Amino acid sequence: MSLYIQKFGGTSVSTLKKIKTIVNNISNFLKNGHKIVLVISAMSGDTNRLIRFSKKLNKKPTPREIDMLVSTGEQITISLITIALNTLDIEAISYTGPQLGILTSNNYTCARINNINLNMLHNDLNENKVIVVAGFQGINILGNITTLGRGGSDTTAVALSAALQAKECQIYTDVEGIYTTDPRVCTKAKYILFLTVEEMLELSSLGSKVLQIRSIEYAGKYNVKLRVLSSFNKNYGTLIIPDYLFLSNLYMENPMISGIAFNINESKITVCNIQDIPGMAYKIIKPISNANINIDMIIQNISNINNITDFTFTIEKNDFIKSYKILKKKVVNNIGGLLNIDEKITKISLVGVGMKSQSGVASHMFNILGNEGINIRMISTSEIKISILIDDKYLEKAICSLHTAFGLNIKQIIQQNNINN
Repeated sequence: MSLYIQKFGGTSVSTLKKIKTIVNNISNFLKNGHKIVLVISAMSGDTNRLIRFSKKLNKKPTPREIDMLVSTGEQITISLITIALNTLDIEAISYTGPQLGILTSNNYTCARINNINLNMLHNDLNENKVIVVAGFQGINILGNITTLGRGGSDTTAVALSAALQAKECQIYTDVEGIYTTDPRVCTKAKYILFLTVEEMLELSSLGSKVLQIRSIEYAGKYNVKLRVLSSFNKNYGTLIIPDYLFLSNLYMENPMISGIAFNINESKITVCNIQDIPGMAYKIIKPISNANINIDMIIQNISNINNITDFTFTIEKNDFIKSYKILKKKVVNNIGGLLNIDEKITKISLVGVGMKSQSGVASHMFNILGNEGINIRMISTSEIKISILIDDKYLEKAICSLHTAFGLNIKQIIQQNNINN
């Protein structure tokens, strides 16, 4: 008998029909003798709807009241799930985050979990009850409701898995698993059977929105096995594991690349014709950083014979106008130079732990893009990632070419005897 944490997202509980389907699946799962703690999100769209209501009354509602408001969405779904389970003669009980004793920091709308009171959980599990927990929320030391930020139910599920030492944390959603790339861009994309936590962190930070980044970090820190799978079919899903050595034993041959991520929400700014002297990069970046604007890729060209260079970086499109105004006022007016901007760009990234042991990824990538007539604007690398910046008109062409060239069209081959270990 094993304990599983199962989290169901908003799209999985968006209608009563879907709730009935989920509850029937849970009933079948329980027949295997397992124990379950369910973590439930609000119905799809409810959180946004509540926020819209609040802003019609007050353009800047206080974060405390926002948390009070949006936490009600999960209370509805946990009650409905529990009622539906009771209808099937399954003994179940629902808890909000505060009722369960999920203690968080005082940061409203983006709190972090500090501790979980396990007494009620252990008592209910010993009585073979199905526990239905509201994701996304907790309580701070002041006794106020807090929320964990967008996707916070993922973090609730992983935290409970770690605290209860569950065999697996299963994240149910409306997709079959984590895909090799966005199937809307490349129709040959396939869902991935296995990923490491390291790879999943990279893919999430680069644009994959299936899991909240904090939940992945939590899984890595506490050695939690995560599985992403569909609420509505019986596919194996994607298992996310901390151990690369375990992963390498599963495959007949380790894949060099696990996935291709992209981000169309980037803009490029170049400060041209500036002096190449110590401290210049700091003078450019400091006012941007002070405005709480995140900078992604950075490159500084080699200076010419007159010691003049260019400094280029990328930011999110939402921060583009604000950044331009800051640079114009606080940088160009003080140190000189010219501003060159480009909003028609896309970042594409290859991700895979196979890069640690296999060479030639970058050269192969550059050769493929060159043969397709796609010019590379910027490059950045890490141990398991290569990111490039290209013109956005080449997005689909680049993704599909790289997907084929790195063998991601081919279904993964695994050692079947190791699949359930």
